[in-house]
Amino acid sequence: MNDEGKEMQLIPIWRRYLLTITEAAEYYHIGEGKLRRIVEEHYDSDFIVMNGNRALIKKEKFETFLDDASVI
Repeated sequence: MNDEGKEMQLIPIWRRYLLTITEAAEYYHIGEGKLRRIVEEHYDSDFIVMNGNRALIKKEKFETFLDDASVI
């Protein structure tokens, strides 16, 4: 791994723009299964970015979604 790759790993999760399902589950204390269902149900929402078949969550936009939700 080159030095640039090592720097990318050092970015704390709270500073990242995009989160994987696993990272989002850890960060928001929501189960991975529940997050995957949210992604499936809201696949056209602006808080989801697809990288191939991998869903990434836009952290700030997902927080807005959570703020507006009464039940998840």
